[in-house]
Amino acid sequence: MLVGLAGLGVAVLVLPLVALLLATPWHDMTTLVADPAVLQALRLSLVTAGTATLVALVLGVPLAWVLAHDDLRGGWLLRCLVTVPLVLPPVVGGVALLLLLGRRGPLGGTLEAWFGVTVPFTSVAVVLAQVFVSLPFLVLAVEGALRGADRRRALAAQTLGASPAYVLRRVTLPAVGPGVAAGAALCFTRALGEFGATVTFAGSFPGTTRTMPLAVYLAMDTAPEQAVAMSVLLLVLSVAVLVAMRGRWVGGLPLARASRTGAR
Repeated sequence: MLVGLAGLGVAVLVLPLVALLLATPWHDMTTLVADPAVLQALRLSLVTAGTATLVALVLGVPLAWVLAHDDLRGGWLLRCLVTVPLVLPPVVGGVALLLLLGRRGPLGGTLEAWFGVTVPFTSVAVVLAQVFVSLPFLVLAVEGALRGADRRRALAAQTLGASPAYVLRRVTLPAVGPGVAAGAALCFTRALGEFGATVTFAGSFPGTTRTMPLAVYLAMDTAPEQAVAMSVLLLVLSVAVLVAMRGRWVGGLPLARASRTGAR
């Protein structure tokens, strides 16, 4: 019975993708994805998703390091706040960003009044929306890796007189490198597919904020075959990232692997 239910679960995940591939106009695939508007949206998606991943690494690794300490007072509350974007509808996140950074928002109004900077409906808004929805994936992956890392090496290095910065750079970070890489892959693919927060906070302006998911949505009404082709292109990119990281995924998610490492 369990095997049957597991097979049904796999079918729920795989059959929609099979239907997508069967409906793909393969004979016109090159022409459809070579359209200048598609290439423009693809370029913007790759640039913004890559930038969002870099921002998430800069902010997420230190945040994961803080969360990995069991003696952190109020750590459970901080972890809940970090996890909220995972369960929050993306469009709600877009509304929240707009209320914060819009012209009448507490931060957006200040930026415009003091520096003349407007964030909403710009490429920067796309990156911020992607960071908002994808940062928790990296934080949780890195936190799991940090918790499962062998801390005896770090303690030994400290005993031998190594500074905390040296221990972090030469001992801790190399040990959790696989978790960081897996978290970055998750972060990138999630940012690449972001739609709700982006369309609410950044809009859909060609060349500025119209990423591939927005282009797919708009093409469904006017050019459905092109929408299918773009969907397949996004699927290929996402799968390619996961395949490139396959060595990090053998045996489960980074959190599970880190737990086994800690048990050993």
